[in-house]
Amino acid sequence: MKSKKETMQGVAVVTGAATGIGAAITERLAEQGMHLVLVARDGARLEAAAKRLHAEYGAQVSTLALDLSQQSAPARLAKWLTGSGTEVDVLVNNAGASLMGPVANSDPARLRGLVNLNVGAMAELTALLLPAMVARGRGAVVNIASTGAYAPAPYVAAYAASKAFVLSFTQAVWAETKATGVRVVAVSPGPTDTAMNTRHIPGKREPGSVADTVMSALRSRGPAVVDGGLNGFQTFVFGRLLPASLAARIAERSLRRAALGH
Repeated sequence: MKSKKETMQGVAVVTGAATGIGAAITERLAEQGMHLVLVARDGARLEAAAKRLHAEYGAQVSTLALDLSQQSAPARLAKWLTGSGTEVDVLVNNAGASLMGPVANSDPARLRGLVNLNVGAMAELTALLLPAMVARGRGAVVNIASTGAYAPAPYVAAYAASKAFVLSFTQAVWAETKATGVRVVAVSPGPTDTAMNTRHIPGKREPGSVADTVMSALRSRGPAVVDGGLNGFQTFVFGRLLPASLAARIAERSLRRAALGH
């Protein structure tokens, strides 16, 4: 068993925990001494991760195979937590989906599923678990956003718009709770090497790097939004300096080849 420094305590719920950024975050949290509830669709991967994290860090790990794009799923997760007597200290809303291509060629059901997951589940889980944190005067909610949230993004329109919701929602909840002792923050990583983002993009981050940004955000009492890596200049230009129409045209040119092949 690896040694760990007991710098954090309690239970963290991580969604989208089976792979990529979510898996890297669970590794960091277990290393810091937290116990975990891992949520994702792939139950087999969750069970394998739970065994490994317990063996390496001594973490108590529970798993729940659940598709959070289903409308009833957030309430089912909250009911499961209540039924097991689990008091949640940290919620990491990491589960997300992307869909590339023109909206006119998209499957409407897949678009709805993306919005249900990226927007609906994130907002509902926050609303379900936040009250107990506020009542205790401690806790944290981390929402994984994206640098794609700062401007319209043709060919990934629903994804970028959903992450813009994550940013706005998080900033508002941060303001509502900043005097309660609860930390609410959005982490906006740039392109990261995950199964959801297989395009070749120079300078893509590793999931572990994003997880390090999440851990720094949890320890901080700073702003509501943290731009991971070296994304600050990009987000400032596209989100603050350029008109949305110009930003959309620039993004359309850069994303067209990836989406349409020309």
